[in-house]
Amino acid sequence: MDTQRQPFSRRTVAILSRGDAVARRDAAPTNGRFVDVFEALAAVGVEARPAIYDESFADAVREQLLAVDGVLVWVNPIQDGRNRAGLDALLRDVAVRGVWVSAHPDVILKMGTKEVLYRTRSMGWGSDTALYQTAEAMRNELPARLAAGPRVIKRNRGNGGQGVWKVERLPTFPMIRVLDATKDAPEELTLDDFLRRCAEYFENGSVIDQPFQPRLSEGVVRCYMAGDRCAGFGHHKVKALVDSPAARAGAGPRLYASNADPRFQRLRRLMEDEWTPQLSSLLDIARGDLPAIWDADFMLGPVQTDGSDSYVLGEINVSSVHPYPNEAPAEIARRVADRLQLKL
Repeated sequence: MDTQRQPFSRRTVAILSRGDAVARRDAAPTNGRFVDVFEALAAVGVEARPAIYDESFADAVREQLLAVDGVLVWVNPIQDGRNRAGLDALLRDVAVRGVWVSAHPDVILKMGTKEVLYRTRSMGWGSDTALYQTAEAMRNELPARLAAGPRVIKRNRGNGGQGVWKVERLPTFPMIRVLDATKDAPEELTLDDFLRRCAEYFENGSVIDQPFQPRLSEGVVRCYMAGDRCAGFGHHKVKALVDSPAARAGAGPRLYASNADPRFQRLRRLMEDEWTPQLSSLLDIARGDLPAIWDADFMLGPVQTDGSDSYVLGEINVSSVHPYPNEAPAEIARRVADRLQLKL
């Protein structure tokens, strides 16, 4: 039995990230981005081993993962022109053979794509969100939504603001103003021209449409979660999709805070007590399958009657959450230890 082969005090996990053959050769717990996670895992009696992945030596990585109890994965959906298709197949294979994978590719498909904004639109963090499965549906439905105000268009999978646009109807419609989240200035073009730019998003995915949040210039709050427990917060003033030069000039780096920060206790209670359980139920994700580290980005919505802020979900990140607050590695380690205990 597994419990005879390896007692809990010697449970092992791999920490997997992308890299080349040199990175794989030189990888050690004492170097790289995840030193703090290695240390936190050691503190709870879990041995962590680096696992550098590339398609060119995928078989060697597979053998490495089959020799551990679990694997924590930090790989972007799209990185240097490569996707996760091969890696996800590998992870599904080792999971079937008994290795705990976090986040499992099937969980990523439920949580880590923009479609989660549509599927959870009825929750307290939701908004008037539409899902376009085809370019024709977007062509037919977007104009009426633009008539009510600016919208934010997001391709279903991506990172770093790729495929995210603020779209506004101009008085000379079908002329519209669009602002690419990765660019500094908007441009004006016809709706048809914009739809042509979005055509590739439908080749193997869909498009999400949300109302633009006017308070975006006040900043975005990122809530970090280890499973179903809060692991800290980040807050930053953003440039992406912000038109005002003054607001853009005030943008800055994300500032991290612990899960005890008094500014965010209402959001923490909502995430731990209401929204994460609701998310798990809506998406049919067991508590034990929630990722060891994930985050949710919130924009400020309308101020409520009691003067408190409302929050509107803008994105969930699951595939490669890094960096994170200083307290997060300890929360990750507790999450891993709890999950591996289930294998005893």
